[in-house]
Amino acid sequence: MKSSSILFTAIAATNIAAAEEQWWQFRGPQGNGHTQSTELPLEWNEKKNVVWKTPIHDRGWSSPVIWKDQVWMTTATKAGTKLFAVCVHKDSGKILHDIHVFDVEIPMSITADNTYATPTPVIEKGRVYIHFGTYGTACLDSTTGKPIWTRRDLKCDHEKGAGPASSPLLVGDFLVMHVDGRDVQYIIALNKKDGTTAWKTNRSLDYSKVPVHHRKAYGMPVLIPRGEKTQLVGVGGRGVFSYDPTTGKELWKARHRGWSIAPRPVFGHDLLFAIIDRDSPELWAIRPDGNGDITETHIAWKVTKRMPPRASPLLAEDLLFLVNRNGIATCLEPKTGKVIWQERLKGAYSASPIYTKGRIYFFNEDAICTVIKPSRKLEVMNTNALARQPLMATPAVDGNTFYIRTEKYLYRIGKPQ
Repeated sequence: MKSSSILFTAIAATNIAAAEEQWWQFRGPQGNGHTQSTELPLEWNEKKNVVWKTPIHDRGWSSPVIWKDQVWMTTATKAGTKLFAVCVHKDSGKILHDIHVFDVEIPMSITADNTYATPTPVIEKGRVYIHFGTYGTACLDSTTGKPIWTRRDLKCDHEKGAGPASSPLLVGDFLVMHVDGRDVQYIIALNKKDGTTAWKTNRSLDYSKVPVHHRKAYGMPVLIPRGEKTQLVGVGGRGVFSYDPTTGKELWKARHRGWSIAPRPVFGHDLLFAIIDRDSPELWAIRPDGNGDITETHIAWKVTKRMPPRASPLLAEDLLFLVNRNGIATCLEPKTGKVIWQERLKGAYSASPIYTKGRIYFFNEDAICTVIKPSRKLEVMNTNALARQPLMATPAVDGNTFYIRTEKYLYRIGKPQ
């Protein structure tokens, strides 16, 4: 597929999303946390505006994805020996499919902060693509739940205690994913029809003198414009990389000092906004029109304090919003990086924020949501709490409804039918 065709496909998908808005990937139709919904609920709790609440067995931090009347997510046993895909009916909350996808004989141990089912699936008409990092990738028939193809050879060393987290992305006829471990670092495109490799590109940095735990990352690429064409951009260990989505050829890279990066970049105002570290997160604004090594030439600005290690940035109404793990929310001017305000919200944050006209929703790790106005001063509209429980997954939106995944449940939040 030519780059122009990919651009046309991306534009067409965006136009369709505006009309139907299938929440088909992590962070929604455009991968940036935006929704066309205008009547999402402003208030809810366990007794108000909960349409249904469905238990989801075992453990998983993957975010829900939606196509038509299906909501898909993954889960895994605590020990990681059995990996599952679960499909819930959007309207009734009934479980339609509970598929045992893979067995893992000897999983690497992970911390309680992660699960073996953290990567978010991606879905399209008739197919859902399930990814468990080094433990396997599968394409399932979304109607029957039967496997169409599987791959279990995309191995990497996630590191003891870390585990999988990178989510896949559909780009034209390809399923694209990052494989950034302690041992190998590359980006790969699979033919979505049969799972065969279309292209594979190793990261171009010399990692031989980099500590092994600094070579890994957990990000997901974004498809953004490059003139009349497109480019795939994502954050790896020690570098931000851009690729031609049709061939995998590297277009540019920006070197950095970071590792174990999870937030997904966003694009706007002709800039890419990317978090580049976990332990001391920084936000970089990068002009993505360069070639080769652009480290010294295309970094427009940086913000080095109180940036998020987990939650992705959000562009809304010509402002840039972020929230770090400690609950410090920041509002920036995207063109300059000027900090407009920084205020503390309740709790700790891993889920990425969601924007609808006039509102931003921040979901913390205790299932409390703070709703603010996207404005140049902090204006809290409401605070909503479900029963106290872990919440790490970014919610999905369908129409005027939230689908919120907590540690044990999937909630449908909205006005009762």
